[in-house]
Amino acid sequence: MALELGKIGIWRHWHQLDADLAREVERLGYGAIWIGGSPDGRLDIVDELLDATERITIATGIVNMWKDDAATVGASFHRIEARHPGRFLLGVGIGHPEATQEYQKPYDKIVDYLDGLDEAGVPVAARALAALGPKVLKLSAERTAGAHPYLTTPAHTREAREILGEGVLLAPEQKIVLETDPGAARAIGRPAVQHPYLGLVNYRTNLLRHGFTEADLDDGGSDALIDALALHGDIDSIARGIQAHLDAGADHVCVQALGDDPLPAYRAVSEALLS
Repeated sequence: MALELGKIGIWRHWHQLDADLAREVERLGYGAIWIGGSPDGRLDIVDELLDATERITIATGIVNMWKDDAATVGASFHRIEARHPGRFLLGVGIGHPEATQEYQKPYDKIVDYLDGLDEAGVPVAARALAALGPKVLKLSAERTAGAHPYLTTPAHTREAREILGEGVLLAPEQKIVLETDPGAARAIGRPAVQHPYLGLVNYRTNLLRHGFTEADLDDGGSDALIDALALHGDIDSIARGIQAHLDAGADHVCVQALGDDPLPAYRAVSEALLS
């Protein structure tokens, strides 16, 4: 892989990110910051985070293909790359059918968008693709540096690695709640899983494909589902859950700490896995 991501990064919605958090995450030894929530195609937030830091890679997780065209995003990539060469990974994805009335033939849209990034001169090695199912996972290996799956388990990571083959980036997201009381932890984790993901067909289909049932996905999600998708417990338990993705074939895990203040969890993960 051309970009250096390290084995652990953080995932955070774009409006929850700022220069101070970026500097602290870099100090803690994380390799990447993944910007979630479909940031605007100008990607000014990427400039802000790169300007505030010295070495950490900034990635988008993801730019939504329906929101901003490939030419616009390609121009943003070149602006960022010129100022901070080798520190930006452009993650792109199709989103989900419920998000837009224009959502049609998603696979064709992905291919057309990647063609547009080619025309805009965005290098294959500097872009990644949101991917869950086998067909898009294969496409991510053929047309990008690799895959950024969201809301998955180590079982999916293992299957994804088999599909991608070796030498292709696999960077799944994993939610965590640093809380030892199961009820309190689920009260934090369940809303982050339920809304909107358990109402979206692509995520439901993927979870059903990996051992969960319709009953697990309904009524806010079963405890077993929430415990798998939003790891909770002490830091040793959480570290084992993150490590399970790496053992299953992930190159890099994007850790999303849930709760009002993510820093205690990110500091604990850093001490457990990065020190």
